[in-house]
Amino acid sequence: MKNLETSDWLVLNNIIYKIYTTEDIMIMRSNLLEQLTMVLNFDSADFFLANEDGKKGLINPVSFNCELDRAAQYDELDYSRGIMYGGKSMVYRETDIINDEKRIKSEYYQKVYKPNNWHYSIQMILAREKQFLGVITLYRTIGKENFQYDDVFLLDMLKDHLSFRMFNEKTKGDKIHCKLTITETVIKFQLTKREEVILRLLLKGLDNDKICEELVISVNTLKKHVLNIYRKLGINNRVQMFMMIRENDN
Repeated sequence: MKNLETSDWLVLNNIIYKIYTTEDIMIMRSNLLEQLTMVLNFDSADFFLANEDGKKGLINPVSFNCELDRAAQYDELDYSRGIMYGGKSMVYRETDIINDEKRIKSEYYQKVYKPNNWHYSIQMILAREKQFLGVITLYRTIGKENFQYDDVFLLDMLKDHLSFRMFNEKTKGDKIHCKLTITETVIKFQLTKREEVILRLLLKGLDNDKICEELVISVNTLKKHVLNIYRKLGINNRVQMFMMIRENDN
């Protein structure tokens, strides 16, 4: 097991903090690869996401010190793709799944590793609830030693944090995608014209007084309309309304 120095723990804690607090997922992934250079020795790296439509495939790569045109080669040639799509988070060295002599002769090595002057690599597969979410690969150039089990141990401490963040990001996107538009809501739940107008004003964030002023109705009349809308939608409050319906028809 790797004996980490105090400085290593500080870097790791900062990496984990950034995994959860960097709002833009693309920036988080790019920064992660750069931060890893402070605790791991590698020359190049890439971070691909899983295909969004549920099909096998890799999309939206970010990289460190390498090109970004290998997604198709990964999927067509990579001998580890069976592990990658297995739905389980793990960290392993390429040489753990295929011996070096056989690996050098593979089409994947010849078309991906050799042109980039790489030889050894270590991969982090990200998955949660049996869903493949992405893959990080760190490379070392020809002539350098292989990654050690200490390196596997270090990355293993990060894989669950990354998988959790990536899963939450995907789930958040799915929830937004599943929201109904206002028009879809009106049709599905048979809202009246007046209820539709009130629903649109509620989704704009207007308070009761503003809505009453705009529609020239009493507070009691508004409350009756709102209760009817909630009853038809099967909800109890505005929070549930915003979770269920998009703020616009886009």
